[in-house]
Amino acid sequence: MKLTDSRRIQADVTTIWAGLLNPDVLKECVPGCTEMSGSPEEGFEATVVQKVGPVKATFKGAVQLSDMVENESLVMTGEGKGGPAGFAKGGANVRLEADGDATILHYEVEANVGGKLAQLGSRIIDGFAKKMADQFFANFQDAVEPPDPDAADEEDTKKKGWFRRMTGS
Repeated sequence: MKLTDSRRIQADVTTIWAGLLNPDVLKECVPGCTEMSGSPEEGFEATVVQKVGPVKATFKGAVQLSDMVENESLVMTGEGKGGPAGFAKGGANVRLEADGDATILHYEVEANVGGKLAQLGSRIIDGFAKKMADQFFANFQDAVEPPDPDAADEEDTKKKGWFRRMTGS
């Protein structure tokens, strides 16, 4: 399954880049992630709990960052094993493009599964993979964008831009 999309994020390229390399940001942005540790240089270890159709699994795996060009692009590749449920592996090519005060984050995602998960059929798997990628990048956008001062909901304002507040950007 392949997916290509982009998001316009109201944050500068440096802030986006720092967020992509931060394990705390990644943990908060990966749907179902319960643990994330490591570094961009050594790679990250993660535990993710997900339900795909009728199959619920805890995936333990690793994510590696490669082909890093600071503030421009990187490749994320990962593989997780979910015990009897099977395995999932894939990657994302991420490219950053400055757009005034904002950044356009382009991504190409490819995902593959095996084991019981593969028996669910491509329609379920493709839909799930698209949902996961969209949710990750939406969560990432919320983490790095500044809060909207006109936001009516105080809870949304607290959630938005938490990474920027943490780094003082």
